Amino acid sequence: MSPIVVSLALFAAILHASWNAFLRTGADRLWTITVMSFAGTVIALPFALAYPMPASSAWLYITLSACLQVGYSVFLVAAYRYGELGQVYPIVRGSVPLLVTLGGLIFAGEHLGMLQALGVALVAAGIISLSFGKGRAGISSILLALATGAIIASYATVDAIGVRLAGHSGTYTAWVLLLYGLLLPVAFVLTRGRLVIDLRSPETWKALAGGVIALVAYAVVVAAFAIGPAGPITALRETSVVFAVLIGWLFLGEKLTVRRIIACAVVAAGAICLGA
Repeated sequence: MSPIVVSLALFAAILHASWNAFLRTGADRLWTITVMSFAGTVIALPFALAYPMPASSAWLYITLSACLQVGYSVFLVAAYRYGELGQVYPIVRGSVPLLVTLGGLIFAGEHLGMLQALGVALVAAGIISLSFGKGRAGISSILLALATGAIIASYATVDAIGVRLAGHSGTYTAWVLLLYGLLLPVAFVLTRGRLVIDLRSPETWKALAGGVIALVAYAVVVAAFAIGPAGPITALRETSVVFAVLIGWLFLGEKLTVRRIIACAVVAAGAICLGA
């Protein structure tokens, strides 16, 4: 991968870990992630109007990606109900790289060199190992996190194909976010019955700020998909787990064990292989 692609993937990793920390500390996480989606909708709307419309062949992928991301949001919220950021996040992200690489090989005809394949394996092994050992998440949280990871792998593969069909990464991202911002509140109302937003509440503005960060993180990685292979990009982005563990330790009072430090070193080694 080029230095630009590597930089985009790492930047997306930092941003992704940050907005998950926003979500993990929310009092009502489904409400938080729903309000977060509003920020993305407001910001995406002018870009959707300014950019040319996506190619007709991309609309199936845009719709499918938005629906999958609604499912991802619901499952992620459920997983965080039972586990810490440093427990759930590694499991969610650790199941993604190999699945996305497989999807890229099957559906997009991408091929990996030996060094890139080694990088994917190291990143996946390092991230998954962070979820084991003393103080690991409960069974319910692990199962929900694994399901969330499978959904992420699905929409990442969809995005890798759809963004190239759309003709422009910006218009693809904008329309996915617009549809997602419409569908997630519907899911909230169907499950809760009513969505109440108080603009005077600090929680509302905190959620909106998290939404802006999530939007930028998604846009950056879609831009990377437009110019590089999906498997290595997604694996490199999964170094976000390192940042999540550090955020959990520094700001949320979570433990940073020797096992987690070693796992982070393995992830870093994988990232170096992917960037070579």
